[in-house]
Amino acid sequence: MGRLRDFFFWKVLFLLFVAVGIAYLCFLKWYLPAMVSFIVLLLLGFRWLGKQRKLIKELLDFSEAVRYRDFTRRFVIRNPKSAEGRLFAAFNAINEVYKRISMDKEIQHQYLNKVLNMLDSAIIFYQEDTGKVMWINDAFKQLFRTPHIGNIHGLTKRHPELYEKTIHMKLGKQQVESVSFAMGKIKLLMHGSTFSTQEGTFRIVVYQNISEAIDETETRAWHKLLRVLTHEIMNSIAPISSLAETLHARLEQGYGEEDIEDLKLGIYTIKRRSEGLLQFAKSYRLINKVDEPNFVDIQLKVLFESIYQLLEPTLLQKNIDLDIILKDTRLVLRADINLVEQALINLLLNAMEAVKDCAEPYISIAGLKRDDHVFIKIQDNGRGMSPDIQEQIFTPFFTTKKSGSGVGLTLSKQIMLLHKGNLFVESEEGKGSTFSLQFMP
Repeated sequence: MGRLRDFFFWKVLFLLFVAVGIAYLCFLKWYLPAMVSFIVLLLLGFRWLGKQRKLIKELLDFSEAVRYRDFTRRFVIRNPKSAEGRLFAAFNAINEVYKRISMDKEIQHQYLNKVLNMLDSAIIFYQEDTGKVMWINDAFKQLFRTPHIGNIHGLTKRHPELYEKTIHMKLGKQQVESVSFAMGKIKLLMHGSTFSTQEGTFRIVVYQNISEAIDETETRAWHKLLRVLTHEIMNSIAPISSLAETLHARLEQGYGEEDIEDLKLGIYTIKRRSEGLLQFAKSYRLINKVDEPNFVDIQLKVLFESIYQLLEPTLLQKNIDLDIILKDTRLVLRADINLVEQALINLLLNAMEAVKDCAEPYISIAGLKRDDHVFIKIQDNGRGMSPDIQEQIFTPFFTTKKSGSGVGLTLSKQIMLLHKGNLFVESEEGKGSTFSLQFMP
């Protein structure tokens, strides 16, 4: 660039020198040499001016091509050392760089497009101010039967309910909405977010059809529950029916004084088993009767001390060591204290049952905070559980205890779900179990 600037300087200096020479010849009254020199000066000036104008035109053409992102032109270099040759070499180098950048961006765009089109979730990407749709994936086209949409407001004709839910959705949070279509009503899990660039503010909305997943989950849950109900009811009804048939036959055949005690025992057995069925029905109602939580701030230290005082007599009687682990004594949990106490008591009673055959029974209850989530962990050194049992322990009425109702863990799980949290179990046979209550922030 410096050499190009020096060359231009010498050109101008030469023209000035010739102009001074012509003026001097005119002063000496040498008009013919002065005229010839003037004509030469004009020819040189026009030639150099023409080259400059050509370079300026090439520069303007190049800037226009850059503006419209056209990097396909190749500038022919006749003299690499000339000003034109160097300028064209710079243009070609810039074109090569931008071509590589464009190719990389195109590859990334195609890769991202392929990945997004492979997703089952429907995605729409549009400009928030104008509603112009920038892109939709194949899942969106298939789910909403919309092969093309130029503007988000175009949904008002095809799917007005979907349009309203999309426009007025709360950004940054997942929400479940029911939307009616010609083929019926489906449940959508919707999530949206926005971002801004120099070109404006854009919104991305993701829709996931969860109707089939919900139906499948509900069906599996119903099948599981029906298997349990059928098992429990049949276990009671079959002996009652058999015993009632036997007693009826005895009465039909006639009976004496010696048969009275047998009849009384049989009727008492039917009564006791009927009461068992009634208790089973009450337990089922108990699972479905959990109230909505009343959220308050609970200090874990106070909560743990309250539960320990309640269970202390039983722990002392069974010689079980209960350890409370709470590094942050100021840790606060926002939850329903009555429901959480009920869940913790259920889990601690199960832990006490699990360690009853241990030489040194030990249970710990710990509170901690991790990634803005509050966790309560109950750990024991009992007999542990097999993977098969772990899969079933939260099923209503499933129990491994002779006198158990199979309601406690189901109830505890439902309490945690009402708190938008969850209940997990980790167990290994012979090494004990750990139940973790996760509370959402």
